[in-house]
Amino acid sequence: MRVGVLGATGRMGRATCQAVREAADLELVAAVARATGVGELLGAGAEVVVDFSRPEATAAAGRALLAEGVHLVSGTTGLADEVMDELASLAGKADHGNLVWAPNFALGAVLAMHFAAVAGRFYPAAEVIELHHQGKADAPSGTALRTARAIAAARDRSDAPAGSESVAGVRGGEVDGVRVHSVRLPGLVAHQEVIFGGQGEVLTLRHDSLDRSSFMPGVLLAVRAVADRPGVTVGLEPLLGLVS
Repeated sequence: MRVGVLGATGRMGRATCQAVREAADLELVAAVARATGVGELLGAGAEVVVDFSRPEATAAAGRALLAEGVHLVSGTTGLADEVMDELASLAGKADHGNLVWAPNFALGAVLAMHFAAVAGRFYPAAEVIELHHQGKADAPSGTALRTARAIAAARDRSDAPAGSESVAGVRGGEVDGVRVHSVRLPGLVAHQEVIFGGQGEVLTLRHDSLDRSSFMPGVLLAVRAVADRPGVTVGLEPLLGLVS
């Protein structure tokens, strides 16, 4: 399979290029830094493009690639709802490429989100703490947003009082009734903790990506699967059989 990489000079892009080079069934045919390099991706005959860039680059590249029948695997977070809707409509057309978009490609992180949605049915309160390197552009992370929304969807309501703030914002942000806290520090890669509180007990779910290589099994899984998934697939859960 012929693979191109968009955002190839970033940390995730470099790791993706290396992972593709090391895969016997994949060939890296183009690696570009910005959406202005879409012509190079098309000219190289890429069948699948992996995108770890910025929202504006993903939107521009997605329009061009999907319309030409090139499949797209993207981990760019911070995409506006209207951009996701536009890309989904392009991916759903005949003779267009398919799209797999995921906020996190670490298999453990996907499983932790799944476990959090299950636990959300049984605990009245939960808080999400996500910790990333200081260069991460968006806060909260896409994984934290997806986790909080999954917990909120799984439960009827929260019985835990929010409490008062002596310092504005110290309780973090609120996503569908679930408190989310973002930490940005050098030395971190990608980490998330979900703390559930119940009567007389606390349950903590934590996942740590210690190196960007942790994302590569999920990236390669999506690259190999995208051609067989018509339209748009959100998250790795369907690829792992966690949802239909």
